[in-house]
Amino acid sequence: MDGSHRRAGTLLGTVGAALVIAGPVMLWRGRRGRKEIRTELAAQKIAFPERGLPAGLAAYAGRRVETGPAAHAYAEFIKGNLAKATGGRTYAEITTELHASGGDDEKLSQLRQTAFMGQSLRASLMSAYQAWHLTTLVTGLGAAFTGLGGALVATADVLTPRSSTPT
Repeated sequence: MDGSHRRAGTLLGTVGAALVIAGPVMLWRGRRGRKEIRTELAAQKIAFPERGLPAGLAAYAGRRVETGPAAHAYAEFIKGNLAKATGGRTYAEITTELHASGGDDEKLSQLRQTAFMGQSLRASLMSAYQAWHLTTLVTGLGAAFTGLGGALVATADVLTPRSSTPT
């Protein structure tokens, strides 16, 4: 066996070992991140109403928000309620109206506060939903890295020459 096989085996073994170490760490972090998201969402004690949900959210009736998909669904629920309350206007649009009116319109001030709170809550829930997807990605990559690392270590073992000295 020539030196290039030996170098390739060493390189594959080193990369494989690094992946075999990184993969389980990523699996652990992905699972831990998912648990943290569940814990934080559960602590908020957000629950869908028993009735009155739009048809697309009816399956969530009475359920608590404790997962990324449920956080996304509740964010959509807020979006619909917010659109009704503000006439489809955003916080920025209402703020512009308020400033144009001289800033003394109490009704617009309250509507602006409603828009701000609704959009802030929605953004927080969407962040939880995005974090949920990131934990899925990290966990999947961890599993893939572990498997690939094992395969590279096995390949390196085949390429590494055995000592032929008699004992």
